[in-house]
Amino acid sequence: MSRDGYRIIFMGTPDFAVPSLRKLINSEHHIVAVVTQPDKGKGRGKKLSPPPVKVVAEEAGIMILQPTTIKSDAFYDVLRSFKPDLIVVVAYGKILPPEILNLPPYGCINVHGSLLPRHRGAAPIQWAVISGDQTTGVTVMQMNEGMDTGDILLPAAIDMTHDETAGTLFEKLALLGAETLITALARLRKNDLPPRQQSDNGATKAPPLKKEMGLIDWSKSAVDLHCLIRGLDPWPSAYTFLEGTRYRLFAPKVVNRDGGAPPGTVLLADSNGILVATGSNSLLIRELQPEGKKRLTAEAFLCGNPLPAGSRFTSS
Repeated sequence: MSRDGYRIIFMGTPDFAVPSLRKLINSEHHIVAVVTQPDKGKGRGKKLSPPPVKVVAEEAGIMILQPTTIKSDAFYDVLRSFKPDLIVVVAYGKILPPEILNLPPYGCINVHGSLLPRHRGAAPIQWAVISGDQTTGVTVMQMNEGMDTGDILLPAAIDMTHDETAGTLFEKLALLGAETLITALARLRKNDLPPRQQSDNGATKAPPLKKEMGLIDWSKSAVDLHCLIRGLDPWPSAYTFLEGTRYRLFAPKVVNRDGGAPPGTVLLADSNGILVATGSNSLLIRELQPEGKKRLTAEAFLCGNPLPAGSRFTSS
């Protein structure tokens, strides 16, 4: 380690990792290389598109590595040639093998989007919303061979708003993660960052999201559906069917009203939204997106698509 800071290899891929990379670039630390996922095809033409982290690294003139596999002697030798003091990992997208975890003197440090041990896994931000958490945050942790089971170095918490979505929380935690990372590194340099072993008590899993998770079961409570719709916004989004057409639903609000109708039944549709009966209380849908069309407010949708009371949303 130089007097000016750590020699760091940064490993990250999506937008969530960008604030952390930018903070490091503008800090006293030296980013010797950035490792990110290979470019991927997007759109109908499958034109190759670079990961957000790659774009930032290119702008800063940093060496970029995009291996198709990180479990090779050749890639390990490349990493070793940079002589990193530590490796910082933020949403890279692959599990690091033991030889990489043990390569730098200060190990590998990860910025995880939850308050560990809650929501270990690939989609902690979405699962915090789906689970109805009122508080969440980020954890800077020392990585080990487990799935987000390493020692906790520095957590940071925030309160969640009642209408928080995975998308809005994503942005907040990306910024919080960057700030917490810089603080953690400053304390690490002062030997003021004692690790704390994680407990398995209270641990939950946050597996990757699947599109079929979004299919709404209207027999569930309005509270549960309120959390699900927000947790799957913007992707993969919650959806339901009406007369054979699929609708993606957004901006829900729980209404303390028992309509006395079967779950999925439209109780009222006006400028305030579409009020739907659920297994417990009702749910007001304030935005929706018909299949193949734009996302609209319920008021705009109803202008050309009147929805009489008694219409019913279904699961197929």
